[in-house]
Amino acid sequence: LNKAFLKVKPNRTEIENFKAHLIQLLDRTNDTESEEFHKNLVIDFLKKTYYDPNHFVNTKGRNDLVIHNGDKASSTVGVIVEAKKPTNRAEMVTTEKLNAKAFHELVLYYLRERITHKNLEVKHLVITNINEWFIFDANTFDRLFAQNKSLVKQFNDFEGGRLAGIKTDFFYNEIAEPFIAQIKTEIDFTHFNLQDYQKPLRNDDKDDDNKLIALFKLLSPEHLLKLPFVNDSNTLDKRFY
Repeated sequence: LNKAFLKVKPNRTEIENFKAHLIQLLDRTNDTESEEFHKNLVIDFLKKTYYDPNHFVNTKGRNDLVIHNGDKASSTVGVIVEAKKPTNRAEMVTTEKLNAKAFHELVLYYLRERITHKNLEVKHLVITNINEWFIFDANTFDRLFAQNKSLVKQFNDFEGGRLAGIKTDFFYNEIAEPFIAQIKTEIDFTHFNLQDYQKPLRNDDKDDDNKLIALFKLLSPEHLLKLPFVNDSNTLDKRFY
């Protein structure tokens, strides 16, 4: 998080709104429900807490979920989110193991945005299973993936149907996985687990809310979409003061 942005105090209404929607998100998870069900919970949470009406949030093609830089579906994609259900441990990344299917999917979706659609405005990429969140800066993805000529050639050959396999699993297993294995130590990310915040989230102690401020900001448009923010205490902003 930008240190100046971290110093900006959110107002009470915003924090209460954030808490209410986060509690709703956590309480609505259901182990027997589908990935689609949980994806919609994440969309709902992001829209209600931060992104409506200025930023369109929805699915895009086969991309799990995207946050647009503008309020229309035609505006560029700013954030790509890969959402898994909480029980899908086989495909979910961990802090020890990034080289899992959720990350392979994120790389493919990113390359489609960056290389195929020539979108230079992707700001962050996210993997979540509702409890755990992994946030990657798109600059890292650009440097490690989009600037790697041999990976981009393989990606283009795959998309053009010129390789031995045409299914996405072929890309994940034969291209993404071995490539990520070589560079995994270079991939920086921010990680948090919402379960660690249950106490400040649900108690009535207002002082405890300070523990939620960084969390509130990590998922905000100012951070995820890299929007400008006001850090002059004399200036009122529609979001922060």
